[in-house]
Amino acid sequence: MAADRALVALTGKLVVTGEVPAELRGRPVLLASNHIGVFDGFVLVAACHKAGLAPSLMSTGGIFDAPIAGWVWRRCGHVRVDRGKRTVVQAMDSAVQALGDGHSLLIYPEGRVTRDPGLWPERGKTGAARIALAAGVPVVPVSQFGAHEAVIWGTLVVSGWSDFKPLMMSWFRAVKNRPTFRVHFGAPPDLSDLSPAKPGDAARARDRIMREIAKGMIGIRPGELEKLKFHDATRPTESRSPWTPDQL
Repeated sequence: MAADRALVALTGKLVVTGEVPAELRGRPVLLASNHIGVFDGFVLVAACHKAGLAPSLMSTGGIFDAPIAGWVWRRCGHVRVDRGKRTVVQAMDSAVQALGDGHSLLIYPEGRVTRDPGLWPERGKTGAARIALAAGVPVVPVSQFGAHEAVIWGTLVVSGWSDFKPLMMSWFRAVKNRPTFRVHFGAPPDLSDLSPAKPGDAARARDRIMREIAKGMIGIRPGELEKLKFHDATRPTESRSPWTPDQL
């Protein structure tokens, strides 16, 4: 975490707002965040430390395979999730067990970096909601913006130097330009009326979680609610978010 904080401080300015309620401190919680870029995991870890938290992250397998970042992620003990594989179920079981053992987890409900043109959250999957309902733990919505300026999207899979070089060069530009990374900890949505065994409740929980994440984003992206100032030509934009301000 010390290395992570140093990396984030070198890259840009971190601004953290909101807080985790006092009654939730010292007990396991599931922190659910929007996913805007390959660097935002580092920003979230630094923000959690600033907020007095030290959760493990459930992250896509791609970051574990990347040079440098993958080594850091494995050393930090984060949980790998390979989309489309049976290990996803195993990862969910491990997450429920970790929460039951008293650990806190940070997860991306979307399952991937958003491909919405405005960087608003995608609809999200039900995995995070299922984990929270099965473990019986509260969910803290975490909204973030700005980390997309630290490293470009680049490519879906980093398989060699040719894929990694554009990412590294974009990071060098960020070190020079010093973008601001904003992270907001919101109020936990009420999931007490939902059950992991009732059909449809996981989707209802997912929607409540994603809606709170999106609401939290509104206050941390001043002047960029409709149009982004930073343009990343490598980022796919074929998805459309159901959680934009005009739909909340």
